[in-house]
Amino acid sequence: MHRQAVSRRRISPKAKARDRAIRLLAIDLDGTLLDDSKQISLPTARALANLAGGGIKIIMASARPPRSVRHIYNRLGLDTWQINYNGALIWDEPTGTAVFHRPMPAQTVRRIIDLARLRFPDALVSCEVLDRWYTDRFDQTYTTETGRLFKPDVIAPLDQFCCQPITKLMLLGQPGMIDALEPILAGAADGQLTIVSADPQLLQVMDRRVSKAVALQRVAEHYNVPMQNVMAIGDAPNDVGMLQIAGVAVAMDNAHDVVKRAAHWIAPSNNHDGVRAALARYGLCD
Repeated sequence: MHRQAVSRRRISPKAKARDRAIRLLAIDLDGTLLDDSKQISLPTARALANLAGGGIKIIMASARPPRSVRHIYNRLGLDTWQINYNGALIWDEPTGTAVFHRPMPAQTVRRIIDLARLRFPDALVSCEVLDRWYTDRFDQTYTTETGRLFKPDVIAPLDQFCCQPITKLMLLGQPGMIDALEPILAGAADGQLTIVSADPQLLQVMDRRVSKAVALQRVAEHYNVPMQNVMAIGDAPNDVGMLQIAGVAVAMDNAHDVVKRAAHWIAPSNNHDGVRAALARYGLCD
């Protein structure tokens, strides 16, 4: 049975009919829009495509880079900005350009990599710069969803690419290594970086100012949509900020407890058309 979260703001299911008319929808991908097979069901895809065609702005808000969102974006027929790398990048897909970018200094990234490799020489390093993937060692023993879909753009010594601002750093390896590295790197970050263990085999490192919430505010301002008219849907702790600032906040049934506490309503899971159920609950589809 799907449980309703304790509401922060207690709004009615048909809120869109009054002052909270939903004009922009921000949706996380993995664990939210996509099921565990990384697919969108046909009913959900149709409902979202109809909304986009009807003038509601649909924003993909993901930790993924643009190339890994593109097939979903195109399937839904979108023409909006998207939020990538948890907000480190706001990308205009139709023009293939960045409209906002908050990378990390090259020297900071290199210091973190050197510290990780000093302790664990086998740690796999991946650096994302805008929509390009750089690494010094291509090894798919440990990888991400994007790593399963694409190959690196550049395979070269660290000195050849860690000389430019880095959008996102990923360190991959066996779970014991990741567990040991996380507190070490957090202590060396001096409050300048956000280090997230989103997966037992992965550490993600970004500028500390990066968040989906900050990016969503920028996107909403661009489209002249007040936050009270924004609906946000997510499942992971990195989605909490955008749920907290949205006029309507929905968590998936498979979401982390901290996400559920930030929601007005808990939808069915990502494997049971939860996004479409949320649209129906708030009057956005039949």
